[in-house]
Amino acid sequence: MPPHPLPAPVPLPDATVIEEIEVRGHIIDSLILPKILDRILQMGGSFEIRECVIGSQRKDPSHARVAVRAKSPEGLDAILADLVEHGATTVNVSDAQVVVADMAAAFPDKFYSTTNQATQVRIGGRWIDVADQEMDCGIVIDLSSKTARCVAMLDVTPGMSVVVGHAGVRVIPAERPPGETVFGFMNSAVSSEKPKAVSLRAVAESIREARKAGQKVLLVGGPAIIHTGSGPHVAKLIEQGWVQTLFAGNALATHDLEQAIYGTSLGVDLGHGQSADHGHEHHLRTINSIRRLGGIKNAIDSGLVKSGIMYEAYRKQIDIVLAGSIRDDGPLPEVITDVIEAQRRMRESVKGVGFALMIATMLHSVATGNLLPARVKVVCVDINPSALIKLSDRGSSQTISLVTDVEPFLRSLAAELAELTVAPE
Repeated sequence: MPPHPLPAPVPLPDATVIEEIEVRGHIIDSLILPKILDRILQMGGSFEIRECVIGSQRKDPSHARVAVRAKSPEGLDAILADLVEHGATTVNVSDAQVVVADMAAAFPDKFYSTTNQATQVRIGGRWIDVADQEMDCGIVIDLSSKTARCVAMLDVTPGMSVVVGHAGVRVIPAERPPGETVFGFMNSAVSSEKPKAVSLRAVAESIREARKAGQKVLLVGGPAIIHTGSGPHVAKLIEQGWVQTLFAGNALATHDLEQAIYGTSLGVDLGHGQSADHGHEHHLRTINSIRRLGGIKNAIDSGLVKSGIMYEAYRKQIDIVLAGSIRDDGPLPEVITDVIEAQRRMRESVKGVGFALMIATMLHSVATGNLLPARVKVVCVDINPSALIKLSDRGSSQTISLVTDVEPFLRSLAAELAELTVAPE
């Protein structure tokens, strides 16, 4: 039995256009079928369930065939285009339609706009996986090799074969995993009332599983990590091999280096919690010192920087992308000030990531979430619930949100992971 009643079809007497769709998989317990039927009604259509076979056991897939009606061909086309994103395909399926790009950095009109869900396109009568899955992109097909991949708008070049419309495209929505898992228990609306110990163990176990599977762990960090005294905990995670990729801005790197040189963050002594004399100058003097030495690595090699997140990140040679913003002081030499170049570097670096931990940085979290496919587990930690809500509202539906203080969380996470087997190199 489905966990929620399916909406009843609404008669549409003057509906004259009809198309049959089908949907397969765990469509009941993952609420995929109810969502599809709701969308049909919300978009002014009606439906008739022609066939619905529900798996007898939890592991068994189900499938349904639904007739969709609309008042006009345009209305039906809009409904079908919307349903594709929820995993539906038309019964009378055809190959994907392509139009050759006629200019750089722009798609042809009516291009198919991607989601972060796993997607396939039909070429020569066969369904093939779309590589480099990412939301808000287009799909480019190589007809000679019968391959397809997501391409960002600015990376379009004339002559590319771009998928247009929704025909021959199918989305495979993420389904609820069988059985009750700790991570699955966490998957709920943003709340400060989730049991922190259970959530913490789930995060630690997910990181361990990602490393065991040979996947990278991505840390996206904001300067509050340093301000709250959490820098040593993150440095420990990197030193022990639990983090392979770091995304941050000028601020996190600057204040981490400030702490290594002056023992302060934003001029506040992290050992005593008091403002140091002329401490407001420390971050700028830090940037200046690093720039005079030619960069962070040179500052480490010279002995000026002997600890901290950046120290461990460079020592372990992990992948670091520092993306700048218009408000940056300096910035540090390693900060990428061209936002398009930073986006491309981040897009390249998320390949192979199996788990992403986002800590106290709303803008970097949203930007990273836009680049990640839905199959990547994402945990976002912030004391401000609105920062977490914005991430999930912008399409990163796989995000698990934890409303909690940064320092206790990172301190406990580092301790939890320290008890596990040291992460593989």
